[in-house]
Formats: sequence, structure tokens, C-alpha cells
Amino acid sequence: MASRIASSRRPRYLTESERDRVEEFINDIHYSARYSDDHYEYRHVMLPKAMLKAIPKDYFDPDTGCLKILHEDEWRGLGITQSLGWQHYETHVPEPHILLFKREKDFQ
Repeated sequence: MASRIASSRRPRYLTESERDRVEEFINDIHYSARYSDDHYEYRHVMLPKAMLKAIPKDYFDPDTGCLKILHEDEWRGLGITQSLGWQHYETHVPEPHILLFKREKDFQ
């Protein structure tokens, strides 16, 4: 699993043409049910595999081939929609189209 802190870099926003390329996949994004431990609520988001080819190359980690840890503005720009408080914290290397999110369990 790849885990890097998104806050160590500035968000990179999609251009209009990049946004147009990912737009066709938005309705096929799948959101898991929420699950939790004592501190956090979790969910995973599965992007359509074909969508990865439409995402700009600089959104990916060159070492793993997976998406970098994305800022909220970046993952929302890809069409991922969730309520407030969610943080992209990890990418599943064997399945690079799966993004892992968490938020504090008592988030209001």
C-alpha cells in the first residue's frame, strides 16, 4: 500500500480538457459502505479501471504506478463526491483504481 501525505505539496487542478476526459467515467465510480474502528470511519472508492488512463500522468507516483495521495480539491476534481471530512490516505498498490478514505469517527 502506498501512503504519502498530500499536504506536503500543492494541489494540482485539472485543466478543462482533462476534466472533460474524466467526466465520462463519473457515473461509474463505486463507493463502498462505511466501516469503522474506535477512531476513524473508513470507506473505499473504486474508480473504473479505464478512468485511470484519462487521469493526468502527474497524478501518479512514478515508483508505484498508483495515484498519489490526493488533496480534497484533486479527488473532487476527478468526480469523487463525498460529504465533508473525508481524507484520501492510502492507495491500494495491487489495485490502483481503489482509493482509501478516512475521517474522524465523531466528525460533525
